[in-house]
Amino acid sequence: MGDRASTVRTASAWPSELGNREDGRKSTAPYGKESTKIYKTFLATYAPAGGVIRVVLVKEDHGWYAFFCTDRAASVQEIMEAFADRATIEQDFHDAKEVWGSGKQQVRNIWTNLAVYNLNLWMHTLTELWAWDQNVEHLVDRSDSPWDDPERRPSHANRRKALRAQIMQSELSTITTTWSLPKKIIRLAETLMQIAA
Repeated sequence: MGDRASTVRTASAWPSELGNREDGRKSTAPYGKESTKIYKTFLATYAPAGGVIRVVLVKEDHGWYAFFCTDRAASVQEIMEAFADRATIEQDFHDAKEVWGSGKQQVRNIWTNLAVYNLNLWMHTLTELWAWDQNVEHLVDRSDSPWDDPERRPSHANRRKALRAQIMQSELSTITTTWSLPKKIIRLAETLMQIAA
């Protein structure tokens, strides 16, 4: 990891007893976009972490964020990328809990609980895999919510909803080719699928 677009500036506001410090701008690429962040970094002592840590303060529009790393040789960019990766993992766990109901299983055996949690993670993963190459217009229909931002990327719930709608449509088309159903029943099933989706 190089120190791209790094400019070192001095800051007399920081006490000299903090020792090895660096001030400047760091170029990072969250979500595949280059951005420049103003940061301050220094070494500090933190006993619960086992001694010396690298502290990075990053200026955002609404204040400063503090990050730290036990590897004091880590660059600012490496630390910021590690925290960006962690935020992605946290979002995945949030989706597994909110969309798939992980942790809300009502099973009695610990091994059954672990199995259900494992299935929830697999369902999350397979939904993301299915949606990977799908067109955004196919994944989200915001016609029922005009207040929503049309440029917002599809959430995991949107992806799951689109997959569920495709599965139900596929099942209905399979049934109608196999059995001769009255048109009234088919229209009713299509209406119910629109409501469910």
